[in-house]
Formats: sequence, structure tokens, C-alpha cells
Amino acid sequence: MHNSPVPVEDPVALPDPAGYPAMQHMPAEALVEIAAYFQVLAEPTRLQILNLLRGGERNVGELAQLCGFTAANISRHLALMSKQGLVARQGRGTSVYYRIADPSIYQLCDLVCGNIARQLQRSAASRAPFVAKAN
Repeated sequence: MHNSPVPVEDPVALPDPAGYPAMQHMPAEALVEIAAYFQVLAEPTRLQILNLLRGGERNVGELAQLCGFTAANISRHLALMSKQGLVARQGRGTSVYYRIADPSIYQLCDLVCGNIARQLQRSAASRAPFVAKAN
């Protein structure tokens, strides 16, 4: 008996479940905006800030202390993140508190982090026979 493979639809052709257009249908101007969004995420300090904000809102001073940077440095990062809609700010007295504007950013970050972790595991597994021989 011959088992024929079950046809699998091309995942690129599937509609986005959230109802947003797929990247392949985006105009060039939108791709520029998407690239700017990813540029903001392409900096370790900003990723650290995102991780800290997972636990709830924080002010610049708290973020600076936890990150080990100056408040001015953290403020510059937060300004870029705010411009791209990653964080929202709210003034209270003399402090400004930041929170995640769109929690779906964590789905994106977790997807990328999972991919990187799998790559590292594969890389370690491929080096393991050489390490075992060296010992």
C-alpha cells in the first residue's frame, strides 16, 4: 500500500489570522516602517527594557538602576521605543512611568528567542563529538 503525502498548503499563501496583511503584500513605504520597528528591537538594552517591563510598569530611574545605565541613556532608548509604539508613557507627579503598549511584542520576541535557542542547541550538538574526543 502506497501512502501518498498529505498536501500541505503553502504557509506564505495562508491569510494572517489576525486579519493584517502579509508582508508580501506590503507597499515599500510600509516595509520601511517595519524595518524601523525591527531596528528598535535590534539593540540589547532595549530588549532588556522590554523584559523588565514584562513585570509591570516602571519609571526611568528604576529602569536605569536595573539596567546599569544612566537615566539619560534609558530615556533615549524609551523615546525610540515610544516612537515605534512599543511602550506607552504616563506622567505621575514628577515621574514618568512606562509600560508595554502592545503585549503582542512578547510573542514576537519569544518566537525569535526560541529560534535562537534551537540554533544554539543544534550548534552545541554538532560540536559535542569533538569536545568529547578532546577530553
